[in-house]
Amino acid sequence: MKPVLLVIAHGSRDPRHAATVHALVRRVRSLRPDVRVETGFLDFNIPSVQGVLESLAAEGVRDVVALPLLLTRAFHAKADIPAVLRDAPRQLRIRQAEVLGPSPLLLSALERRLYEAGLTPADKSSTGVVLASAGSTDPEAIAVIADIAREWRHTGWCAVRPAFASAALPRTEDAVRELRALGCAKVAVAPYVLAPGFLPDRIARGAAEADVLAEVLGPAPEVARVLLRRYDAAAARGLLRLTVSA
Repeated sequence: MKPVLLVIAHGSRDPRHAATVHALVRRVRSLRPDVRVETGFLDFNIPSVQGVLESLAAEGVRDVVALPLLLTRAFHAKADIPAVLRDAPRQLRIRQAEVLGPSPLLLSALERRLYEAGLTPADKSSTGVVLASAGSTDPEAIAVIADIAREWRHTGWCAVRPAFASAALPRTEDAVRELRALGCAKVAVAPYVLAPGFLPDRIARGAAEADVLAEVLGPAPEVARVLLRRYDAAAARGLLRLTVSA
C-alpha cells in the first residue's frame, strides 16, 4: 500500500482559500488515482490536521506522507507542522515531505499565469516582473524569494524584483515603481502565492499601477506535479529506510 498523502494547508477565514486548496487536491487525485489524498488545515478551516490523522489511525492506516502546502521553508514548515505531527496517534508512521518551492515547475506556472493575464512571449524582454510573495520573518525564506527572482531574470525578462506583502520589504507597489523607473516598457506582478486571501489581496492592491496582474498559482497543473514529486521523494526515502532496516 502506498502511503496516504496528507496535504497540509494553512487555512483562512477567506472561503476562496479552502476552495482553491480543494481544487488543487482534486487535480492531484486526477493525476495519481493510485494514491489516497487527504486534506487538513492548520487553522480556520476543517478538517483539522489532527482530526484527519486521528481518522486515518482509526481506519487502520499506518503510513502517511505529510506535505506542507507551502512555497518556502518558514515558521509553519519548521515549527507548526512538526508540532502537530508529533501529537499524531502513535501507530502512524509519518514522513514530512519538503515544501513545494523552489522548483522550475513553479517558475513555469508563474510564467503561464502572466501569459493568461495578457502578456505574450514577445513582451518578455521589455517587461519587468514583480515576484510578489506573502512575506516572512524567516531570513531563509526571504533569501529564497530573492534567489528565485534572480534565476527568473536570467530567462529573458527585462528585470525581476522580489516584493513582500508582509514582514519584509519592499512592498509590491514600491517594486512596481522601481521597475517603471528602470525604463521597463511594461510592468507585471506575479503573485507567488498558492491561494487567494488577505495577503494576496494586499498584493493585488499594490499592483494598481502595474500593467498586468497575474492570478495566484492555485490549482495549476505544474503545482500539482511539484506536489506529487515531493510526495514521491518522501515516500521513497521511507521505503529505503525500511529496506535497509529489514
